[in-house]
Amino acid sequence: MRAELRWIRADLRARRGQALLTILTVAGIVTALITAATLLEDGTNPWRGLFTRGNGAHIWIHTKDTPDVVALRSLDGVTDLAGPYRSAPATLAAHGRKVPIALQETPAAFQAVARPLLREGRWLDVRDPDAVVVERSFARELGLRPGSPFPVTGLNGASHALVVAGLAESGDQGFYPDWAPGLVWTLAGTLNVVEPAAGRTESVIGLRLTDPDDTDLVVQRAVTVLDNQVQRVSTWREVRASMELDNRLLGLLLALFGVAGLVAAALALANATGGRVLGQVRDIATLKSLGFTRRQVTWTLVAEHGVLGLLGIVLGLVAGRLITVYALPDTVVVPLSPGPFAAIALGTGLVVLGSVWVPAWGGGRTPPIPATPAAPPSGHLSRLARLALLVRLPPALVLGARDAFTRRTPALLTVCGVAIPMMMIAIGLGCWATLDDFIRHPERVGQAAALTVRPGDLAADEAQRRAAADPDVAAVYPGAEPDALVPWQTRTVRTRALGRSADPYPFPVVEGRIYRDQGEAVAGQGLLDLLGVRIGDRVRMTIGGTPLIVRIVGRVVEPEHDGEVLSFGLDSLAAKDAVPQFYNIVLREGADPAEVRTRLLNVSLEVSPVVNPAERLAIIRVIIIALVVVLALIGLANLLTASALGLRDHAPDLAVLKAMGLTPRQVMATLMTGTGLLAVSGVVIGTAAGAPLAAVLIDLEGRESGVGAGIGRAPTPGMLAASVLVAVGASLLVTLIPARRAARARVPHSAR
Repeated sequence: MRAELRWIRADLRARRGQALLTILTVAGIVTALITAATLLEDGTNPWRGLFTRGNGAHIWIHTKDTPDVVALRSLDGVTDLAGPYRSAPATLAAHGRKVPIALQETPAAFQAVARPLLREGRWLDVRDPDAVVVERSFARELGLRPGSPFPVTGLNGASHALVVAGLAESGDQGFYPDWAPGLVWTLAGTLNVVEPAAGRTESVIGLRLTDPDDTDLVVQRAVTVLDNQVQRVSTWREVRASMELDNRLLGLLLALFGVAGLVAAALALANATGGRVLGQVRDIATLKSLGFTRRQVTWTLVAEHGVLGLLGIVLGLVAGRLITVYALPDTVVVPLSPGPFAAIALGTGLVVLGSVWVPAWGGGRTPPIPATPAAPPSGHLSRLARLALLVRLPPALVLGARDAFTRRTPALLTVCGVAIPMMMIAIGLGCWATLDDFIRHPERVGQAAALTVRPGDLAADEAQRRAAADPDVAAVYPGAEPDALVPWQTRTVRTRALGRSADPYPFPVVEGRIYRDQGEAVAGQGLLDLLGVRIGDRVRMTIGGTPLIVRIVGRVVEPEHDGEVLSFGLDSLAAKDAVPQFYNIVLREGADPAEVRTRLLNVSLEVSPVVNPAERLAIIRVIIIALVVVLALIGLANLLTASALGLRDHAPDLAVLKAMGLTPRQVMATLMTGTGLLAVSGVVIGTAAGAPLAAVLIDLEGRESGVGAGIGRAPTPGMLAASVLVAVGASLLVTLIPARRAARARVPHSAR
């Protein structure tokens, strides 16, 4: 045992750089897998923790009148109720703009069901009737803190000076602005002052269920019991989805890169172990002649090379845990459960040990003849070398082409070990190109409008006239976003009435066509999947108690609400619902949105910029850069092994090459050509496979997420050219230093 440990320690000291590179690559892969599993398991979705600690309601029902509490409580599966509470719309004047809010009545004492979780400040007190508690994501968006003024205007136009008492979170509503309007809790007396008219309020009641899987069934029964009083329904599933913060997309990206990187790392470890076995044939043979058994040699090699991978696993587990805890402080609530954590560690460990065991087993079969060299196999010139001779390449390149594929198995492992990371890098560049395309051309993700104008105190027609009068405004589209009950009345979805049938909003239609007549609509992929319909089908929904029947004529790219959005002309709504709530402003090409917004604010309009959904995915760029670094390390590890093996095989030939008249520079070119051809082959194959695959995978994820296919973009030719040049240049640089040393070294001539 002591002899084995001394051998392992001496060998690791002799190649510290390669050992460190192996540890870092495995650690990077495990970190990516741990982070991906945490994201995909909902560990970074705060809904679970908020809902559990606040004893949240699984169903929230909004009705015009006070609902029948006794009937709802008697429904099968309902264990408790929250409310009913009154809710009223109002407007907050903050930072020079007016923001819609929803004032919701709440008792001064914390209720048993659906308790808001106070994060800052204090809760409501009957001794301070002017105080409100603001939902924290909404407060963060507006820069509100405890003690901040909160000037509110009711629907009757009266203003009220309120004050922020505290900030709270809730698992019963998603984050602002994805879940709008902003939620504000207030006492019943304060709500009566802001909105004294009973007809302008609605009732909100929450149902807590015994089994969350019965949500759809209970909603159906509740809607039947309330007999067309229901205005809107939201469930815990919708809230959970709205709080994901694109974690699923990030998790899938990390998982894809992690699994591919694990395969590449396994090839790198197998190649490195096989290279060391070939380089240590004489040492192994000597050990066997001294009494080492085949099993001892095999397990010594497995221990030497496997311990590096195991150290990388431990380092990756620690790094993955630290990243999910500290890099995402606002979202991490539930850590990764022990099951996936252990599965990743065990699976990666088995892959590492399996990849080093195969070449180690071959090393254990080495015959105990110390003087036997591990010479490269002899044979005819390869086709590549013959081609080099035919085109009359310099002798150094011909000899290098001959050496590239002398050992076919290590050469194949090297090519695959470079091709897989390069393929994933090309896919990452495709994600980068897709984000760039969305930011440069927001109209391709349904963001043709740069600004949104709300009438505020002005009449709707006057607001439209003032907005259209600006010289940089190309079009003004009136819009409203009422909620609609789906056909089986188990939940509500967002509908978007935008533009008119004769003048539709320029949605990015990827299948079918845009709506051109009343009763026609376009839908996101998520809505088509939810309703189980296709283009050409008719859909019946209920908006504000009024049935709406539309024919779906097209599918659009819809990045909001998981694609569960139905869009049509404002004139398709009933007259009572066809009142413009806002106007989407499309600017002329080259116009500055900030300047136009300033001018519109000066004419007493409430203007807010439209947020491009691609901007919240900026973290993907950081992830791509980090993963590219890890993948590059894997590729370089393969090339280091190939370079070392090539130098070891052809070190005895150096004296012969110099005797033939080759200069040190030509000798160096010979050694670099062999490894360089393997690197170029892997780079070209990986790039050719990854470039078209990028758009396919992005479209596949777009379809699964509800956004829809048709969004994927392949890397630009400039990106691909730059990545290929950098990869090839780095590969040649890796082989340059050892080849230069070998070419300048004095090698004594000896007979072979």
